[in-house]
Amino acid sequence: MPAILLTAPVAAPVTLAMAKAHLRIGHGGGDQAITTLIAAARRVAEARTGLCFITQAWLCLFDAWPEDVTVRLPVAPLAAITEVAVFAADGAKTVLAPALYVADLASRPPRLAPVNGVWPSPGRALNGIGITVTAGFGAAPESVPEPLRQAVLLLVAHWYAHRGDEAAPQVPASVMALLAPYRAVRP
Repeated sequence: MPAILLTAPVAAPVTLAMAKAHLRIGHGGGDQAITTLIAAARRVAEARTGLCFITQAWLCLFDAWPEDVTVRLPVAPLAAITEVAVFAADGAKTVLAPALYVADLASRPPRLAPVNGVWPSPGRALNGIGITVTAGFGAAPESVPEPLRQAVLLLVAHWYAHRGDEAAPQVPASVMALLAPYRAVRP
């Protein structure tokens, strides 16, 4: 079940100004390097938690509906289900009316189920179902929980301090401790 990023976040969970203040850098130099570190730290923190920090759009593809009919979506937290579609053998897309399904955006993983207990069958064997979603805590850095923003800042600082080191430094334990409460727990 691939998840394809359709619209990347337009902001970062921490701003360049926040990172420079955290690093105690008062001059204009190094902005591009720090911006790159912020983006990389966000991606690492999102991967470690399984969460999207800033609002982004994803297309989740499935070959078939689950046997228990409840679809578990691979991105969280979900803000909205934008579209649920099935594809015919010839590739024609049929968009399902929102009245035909119910979404549980609060659960992790987020879930989707048909109202009448039956999904329409896709016509193609591979990627016959496409679910487009909006995920993330919000569009602004302030919408991301503070511990997650702090983890990004600490990781940026760690990488900034170790830039140019031959061996790639590990993610510090302090960062992992901040991310731990946000990791998905498997049943």
